Amino acid sequence: MLARLRAWSQIPRKDGTLPEYVVEWNGKPVASVKTAFATAVRLAALEEDASPHVLRHTAATWLMQQGVNLWEAAGYLGMTPEMLQKVYGHHHPDFQNEAAGAFKNRRRKPQSLVKSLAKPKRAEADA
Repeated sequence: MLARLRAWSQIPRKDGTLPEYVVEWNGKPVASVKTAFATAVRLAALEEDASPHVLRHTAATWLMQQGVNLWEAAGYLGMTPEMLQKVYGHHHPDFQNEAAGAFKNRRRKPQSLVKSLAKPKRAEADA
């Protein structure tokens, strides 16, 4: 990232001067992105309580639901693959596939583990 920032710092503004800050507006450093984010929320017609955290959570959920590779999705979201799998892994279409498949591939007929709680009727017991 540092290499990219150094390269960007050498791209002149429209007036020919070089930028002094990583994030700036009209040549001044941006101390907070709250105003810009609030404007983006309004323009996108999102609910007023939308936050960067909610958007990141939604993106992570959607990436998992689409079956995106964990490494790729984690890199996009800026988190480790371990954290992504721990928090959002249950949304992935492959979640517990192997465990579910174990029941489908059984060779013998499954046996019930449930015992009847009802007492057999007298006539059935004598038969």
